[in-house]
Parts: sequence; C-alpha cells; structure tokens
Amino acid sequence: MSEDMKAYVDDQVSGRGYSTSSEFVRDLIRQDRERENLRALILKGAASPPGEEANEAWFEKRRARIRAHAG
Repeated sequence: MSEDMKAYVDDQVSGRGYSTSSEFVRDLIRQDRERENLRALILKGAASPPGEEANEAWFEKRRARIRAHAG
C-alpha cells in the first residue's frame, strides 16, 4: 500500500472511531457488499415488467383494505 493510502487509512481509523485499520477495511467490504446487493435489486427491478399504475384508484383500494383490517 502506498504511503498516501496508508496515511488516508490511518486518518480514517483515528477520525471515524475505528479500533484498527482491519476494522476499517472490514467496514468498507460490508459497505461494498451492500452496494452490490442494492445494485442487483435495482437492475432486477429495471428488468421486470411494469407494475400496476399507482393512480388514485390504486391508493383508494389500499386505503379500503387498511380500513377493513383496522376496524
């Protein structure tokens, strides 16, 4: 790792409350996994067929179902 990168990691460890550089790297890996999972969900949604139009009738149907379950 270059000196610049090491200095950056050290700054992040001390400035963001990490105990060690390994903890910082593990957090980066977790964040990257989450980003990849979110990206996969977005791509899956983009590739799926269009759903029902969310117009006033759609919302009213949901409101009626909520009222039926609440009372």
